[in-house]
Amino acid sequence: MSMNRRQFGAIAAAFGLAGCSGVSTTSGPVPSGLADDLRPARNAGYDSWVASFRERAVSQGFSRDLLSAAFRGTGYLPGVVKRDRNQTEFKRTLEDYLSIAVSDERVSKGRAAYARHRSTLAAIERKYGVEAHVVTAIWGLESFFGERRGNVPVVSATSTLAYDGRRGQLFEKQLIAALKILEGGHVAPRDLTGSWAGAMGHTQFIPTSYLSFAVDFTGDGRKDIWSDDPSDSLASTAAYLSRNGWQTGLAWGGEAGANAPAGTVIQPQAGGPKFSTTANFRALKRYNNSDAYAIGVGHLSDRIAGRGPLRGSFPPDKYGLTKDDRIALQRGLTSSGFGTGGADGVIGPKTREAISAYQQRQGLPVTGEPSLELLRRLG
Repeated sequence: MSMNRRQFGAIAAAFGLAGCSGVSTTSGPVPSGLADDLRPARNAGYDSWVASFRERAVSQGFSRDLLSAAFRGTGYLPGVVKRDRNQTEFKRTLEDYLSIAVSDERVSKGRAAYARHRSTLAAIERKYGVEAHVVTAIWGLESFFGERRGNVPVVSATSTLAYDGRRGQLFEKQLIAALKILEGGHVAPRDLTGSWAGAMGHTQFIPTSYLSFAVDFTGDGRKDIWSDDPSDSLASTAAYLSRNGWQTGLAWGGEAGANAPAGTVIQPQAGGPKFSTTANFRALKRYNNSDAYAIGVGHLSDRIAGRGPLRGSFPPDKYGLTKDDRIALQRGLTSSGFGTGGADGVIGPKTREAISAYQQRQGLPVTGEPSLELLRRLG
């Protein structure tokens, strides 16, 4: 496989997606609920690229009928290029990441999803040796337990990124893999949807990973990771981990301490908790090559299984605020009429917008930055 999901994790930064002649004006149905910039737009250069690609695809053995069906209703998506180019080098702190990845809501939904699909998850665990709560945790981080699978046409997304050229070769390979998926009859062209970067289904497989690891767990003749039934997706994830070094019965790791399994100790955030990690932690990183992601999956899986929150604490942020301070600030802003979209202690765009609006209303310098003084004012 020329590009695996581990490599794609860095490209997509996932923390959650023309008619027969190749024209970029849609000639078929466009999924509802898409942002305007994720709908096909006219682009003559893209149209020429698609025409050339289709001839290359025919030379590789794809039928013209398949290509016509695959590209019907698809086109150039300007929002895909914007999202790809706007990926910043900014990285959340581990504390912020875990506040999102292992939120109370995600833990609650995870336990409910685990209970709801207990028999299927148990059967997957028996076959592939990957513990059910681990598979459930990946499901939760990748698509919020199926609620956020993405509805961007994969052929549009991958062809747009292949044409754009920044990672053209990589995404042309994903486009070819998407055509092979259609050729195999696993999904109808209109249902081949995913994230803006082409990751698909309940556990966000990229097309090449699908070809290498997807399984037909239900036995219906299709490896269907797109339907509301998550069985094939969850089994495919277990198959992926099993083939990438997962050891049955071995904990991923844990917060360093008396009950942690022996392993490599890491401290991803200075001043924060340390974690003892095992070979299964490294297997999780094959799914997404990020320490934070693997800790997020591991800790969420522990919480789904009934274990408690982390014992260690994180230091104040660069503004001198602890997580409790940031939550209090968000609540203060909301109660003052400046909504932050929730109080999770993560200072994101909505909180910064609320701070700016509050500062403007109060005649203060508008910075959008949190501070201890702002917290005192709101208190």
